[in-house]
Amino acid sequence: MQNFFVKSHGLGNDYVVLNQDKIEFELTEKAIVKICDVHYGIGSDGILLKVPSSSADFGLRILNPDGSEAEKSGNGLRIFAKYLYDYKFTAEKIFTIETPGGLVRADITEEKNGKAFTIKVDMGKAIFESEKIPVHYKNKECLDETLHLEHKDYLVNCVSVGNPHCVVIKNELDENEILTFGSQIENHEMFPNRINVQFAKVISPSEVEVIIWERGAGWTLASGSSSCAVAAVVLKKGLTGRNLTIKMPGGNLKIEIDELWNIKMTGKVREIASGVLSDELIKDLK
Repeated sequence: MQNFFVKSHGLGNDYVVLNQDKIEFELTEKAIVKICDVHYGIGSDGILLKVPSSSADFGLRILNPDGSEAEKSGNGLRIFAKYLYDYKFTAEKIFTIETPGGLVRADITEEKNGKAFTIKVDMGKAIFESEKIPVHYKNKECLDETLHLEHKDYLVNCVSVGNPHCVVIKNELDENEILTFGSQIENHEMFPNRINVQFAKVISPSEVEVIIWERGAGWTLASGSSSCAVAAVVLKKGLTGRNLTIKMPGGNLKIEIDELWNIKMTGKVREIASGVLSDELIKDLK
């Protein structure tokens, strides 16, 4: 079906899924912004675009609501895996997905009524080297580094899980604080490709509470890659064990990290709606 879309969410982090082979318009920056707009389009935290792959079973591009492109998205990957399984692109429960942030293995671990319900994703390896994140920082790793903003300083910890993250460990979490300073951290000159921002509170050796400012999207209820980044940082700092529950406003994810810093993430995904983009909307995208 031409111009068919599916909208799904992972813990309130919602994406529109499109198939590049089945859309009759170019996904320009203007088109991406309009589709993601809650008033003039469908409304979403981004677009997942199915594309060909030469190195995996499927290819994926992840487009932010501001028109930029992300390397990887944990919730996006689970949503995309559900789409592939539910809409019969594959009958296999384990398959690979190529993203700009690396190759990922998805595993449909639970289904209900023939639809994917819980999905485990191999998110790759946590990378702490500053130049590989990338972060402009003199030391090999950026841990407990002071980041100077105009009206506030933060101790930041940086990691890549296929996309860049800046984790701030807090005693208490304040939504208004991350709404105020999240964009300033995201766009700081220390981060040449901008960065995702998380404020994290360690509850116990197996639980961490997190609020998130997502690069290119802003405040979001949940983020899979952010959960992986936070889990890697708190483990690196010796604050927790290797098996964690990351608690976000939208819900919880299970994160496992092995001795080589390979990360696995498990969580639920739900479809919201499916349909066809109208001719009128498509004209407005051009």
